Amino acid sequence: MALQNYTKHFSVTVKLAYPVMLSQLGQVLVGVADNIMVGRLGAETLAAASLANSIFFLILMFGTGISMAITPLVAVADGEGKKRKISRIFQHGFWINIVSGILLFLLVLGLSPGLNHLGQPEEVVVLAVPYLLIITFSLVPLMFFQTFKQFIEGLSQTRQAMTITLACNAVNVFLNWVLIYGKLGFPAMGLNGAGWATLISRVLMAGIIYYYIRRSQRYRAYSLLYGFTSMSRNMVSRMLKIGIPTGFQFVFEVGAFSTAAIMMGWLGVHALAAHQIAINLASVSYMMASGLAAAAMVRVGNQLGRKDILTLRQVGFSIFGMVAVFMSFFAVVFVGLRNYLPLIYIDDPGVVQTAAVLLVIAGIFQLSDGLQVVGLGALRGLSDLKIPTLVTLVAYWVVGLPLGYVLAFPFGMEEVGIWIGLLTGLTATAILLIWRFHRISKRLLKTHHSPASDKKGQVLVL
Repeated sequence: MALQNYTKHFSVTVKLAYPVMLSQLGQVLVGVADNIMVGRLGAETLAAASLANSIFFLILMFGTGISMAITPLVAVADGEGKKRKISRIFQHGFWINIVSGILLFLLVLGLSPGLNHLGQPEEVVVLAVPYLLIITFSLVPLMFFQTFKQFIEGLSQTRQAMTITLACNAVNVFLNWVLIYGKLGFPAMGLNGAGWATLISRVLMAGIIYYYIRRSQRYRAYSLLYGFTSMSRNMVSRMLKIGIPTGFQFVFEVGAFSTAAIMMGWLGVHALAAHQIAINLASVSYMMASGLAAAAMVRVGNQLGRKDILTLRQVGFSIFGMVAVFMSFFAVVFVGLRNYLPLIYIDDPGVVQTAAVLLVIAGIFQLSDGLQVVGLGALRGLSDLKIPTLVTLVAYWVVGLPLGYVLAFPFGMEEVGIWIGLLTGLTATAILLIWRFHRISKRLLKTHHSPASDKKGQVLVL
């Protein structure tokens, strides 16, 4: 097919993706700022942040996955021009997310004592537990924020959440400076200060987006519903069939990296600190690539609602091409600057040397990482969840992590072995998801109608 059939979608995708990319980048840069500021307190404190964030981020991403059920359903309903349906999706998503936030909050509280039984250095655990408990309180306001964010992104309106996120991230960084180091008359709280800064900024994010949506004329046409009594069991079930597998997709991937962090802790404080630096830098490119994944989810869902399957395929493969170019740039940056980027975080020679080696592997897996996250986004747009979830489970937990363990410990490759396992899991996932998108979209194109829809035009999980 002519290249123009794909490149013509670039501008629309970029307009939709760049606010999400900047929003995600803002979130990551706050994490980078946290680690830079915390890293100045020493390797033990940086390792504690790595351990706590590995556990918290795993739970957080499951909640994010649940909230993302709103976006593809809203995108399809928007393509169908059904405003009342969009309002009902929002209502059900609101309550699902609030209840999920509370349950996940309780789950982290229950898991926090388990940090003492993971074989981590004692001085790291002592610092990590109180920090984890503080940031856990941010789960409920963050899920509240996610409800509104996923709703407006489903309507292809991504700049609003970007603006709010970036503004509150700036507040987060300022509060880090104040609370970590004890500025402006506040006591120096160290790592716990970073936790309080995170909590305050997320409460602020939730309040601002709620105020904006309630006051904006743009959204009054949707008659957003907050009542609990008119909830439909079928709608709840339908959204959970999308949200829970999406959450597990994140859990299987993020959990692999969290487990890798635990294995790094078995190698010592320096290995864990180096892992935190390398994974924090890799998260910059990953979260920006997830902006393209969000655009893929919305645009594919929109074309599915319109029953325009040819355009759906063109959109999907054009975004695969875009993310390949984008992540190749980061691969060059990570490999070329591997000896310098770790110095932003810490000046410990042993940590810097180990992190530099890991950044070479991070550079190699950039392409796979970008392609797999866009693949998941495109398939969510098709409401295809079950098989992609199984793919992530097998690729990371049956192939990647066991391989990493074997290479790291029995074969003595240590940090490098663990990261080679992660590279293998990401590459296998990327290949299988691209093939899955091709197969489903080709089948839809041949039949000239969407088997992802029932007789009422509602999306089904394939």
